[in-house]
Amino acid sequence: MNEATTGGGVREYDVVVVGGGPVGENVAERVRSAGLTTVIVERELLGGECSYWACEPSKALLRPALARADALRVPGLRRAVAGPLDVDAVLAHRDAMAFHWKDDAQADWLDSVSVDLVRGHGRIDGPRRVTVTTEEGDTVRLAARHAVVLGTGSVPSLPSVPGLDRARPWTSREATSARRVPGSLAVVGGGVVAVEMATAWQALGSRVTLLVVEDHLLGRMEPFAGEMVEGGLREAGVDIRFGTAVESLRREDGTGTHGPVRITLSTGEELTADEVLFATGRTPRTKDVGLDTVGLTPGDRLAVDDTYRVTAVRDGWLYAVGDVNGRALLTHQGKYQARIAGAVIAARAGGRPVDDAPWGAHAGTADTTAVPQVVFGVPEVAAVGLTTVEAERTGRRVDVVDHDMRGVAGAHQYGEDYRGRARMLVDPDRGAVVGVTFAGPGVAELVHSATFAVAGEIPLERLWHAVPAFPTIGEVWLRLLETYRGR
Repeated sequence: MNEATTGGGVREYDVVVVGGGPVGENVAERVRSAGLTTVIVERELLGGECSYWACEPSKALLRPALARADALRVPGLRRAVAGPLDVDAVLAHRDAMAFHWKDDAQADWLDSVSVDLVRGHGRIDGPRRVTVTTEEGDTVRLAARHAVVLGTGSVPSLPSVPGLDRARPWTSREATSARRVPGSLAVVGGGVVAVEMATAWQALGSRVTLLVVEDHLLGRMEPFAGEMVEGGLREAGVDIRFGTAVESLRREDGTGTHGPVRITLSTGEELTADEVLFATGRTPRTKDVGLDTVGLTPGDRLAVDDTYRVTAVRDGWLYAVGDVNGRALLTHQGKYQARIAGAVIAARAGGRPVDDAPWGAHAGTADTTAVPQVVFGVPEVAAVGLTTVEAERTGRRVDVVDHDMRGVAGAHQYGEDYRGRARMLVDPDRGAVVGVTFAGPGVAELVHSATFAVAGEIPLERLWHAVPAFPTIGEVWLRLLETYRGR
């Protein structure tokens, strides 16, 4: 044990981390490696949402669908992969990737880096104090000498729809951990989770209907990306209905059975599905973490500065990293924030200078400037930085360069009838790339090269000298740069 015990049975640490997902784990490891005593408080599984109900299991479900879609375009492979997926094998692999919903390995790792663990529901209990209610009903009181870090993540945001509770809908958790393939599945939403889960369950044999309030998919990305994904989903057999909201739900439970859901739509139609998934956004998990004890509003997103200190709390002892601060709701960005916050806390605890200038060692900058994201659909979408929609909304001047990826030799090698598109946004004043979007098979692995270009603010004259290997899909970079130079 690393803690000191103060009067009243309070365990004292340098840093108390509430939330044991990948974000909390990264903060804890960083401050502990700097010599600060550290404890993590976690009420569920160590490793968090990403490991058990999001990134890992969802990609395990999607990988066979994407691999088969690619293989069907490769001469010599079509006959071999033309049949249905082996559902039992896919679900077994999903279970393995989710560690069978056990966190023994994570607990062992935590012990190996000398970070203590208290299992239970942690709540802030005044400045630098955290009270934990354990599963057994006991109370553990913790105190932090330097910092309390909130990394409690987010939860699905569900709309107010009559009959929702009684209908027992799926959220992302049920969608990634289901034990059987529903005969039919209604997916409500048009964002990343909706698109990915529609792709996965349609490929596994479910009849999927996608209900989208808007008139497009992937509204935060370039419009062509949503259009291409829409085409891929329709080609796979997904029934997409735009401009459609859910008015009410009713689960028809028979005696001893789990009956279908009857869904009344805003169009006046009624849809019946074995299961209904609501993929309608996320909200910060801050409703019951004791924010009211330090003058904050439970349930709110926590505004932070670029060192991830909560700006509304005096004395700078409270930090918020990951989904709770709302800057970029992606696991890799949360871990980036955690690495910076850990370094900041260690520097301040040791009385060392803090470099909080943009792109400094102690300043979160990429989570507002160079956020990479991949949508694992058919086709894939990979993007980082600015989009034309955001540029127009904010009045930012950019030069737009588009390229049809069918003209790239590597795309021809990847598969017949390759369909893809690339867009590069250039800041004409600085001569640097500020946004890139790729849509097409196999583009996920292009996103890091784009991230280097955006985060590194590499001048185009220098970037042009980064010669892509032939024949790869990455040669699209040369085509984009040549097009811009030729203007």
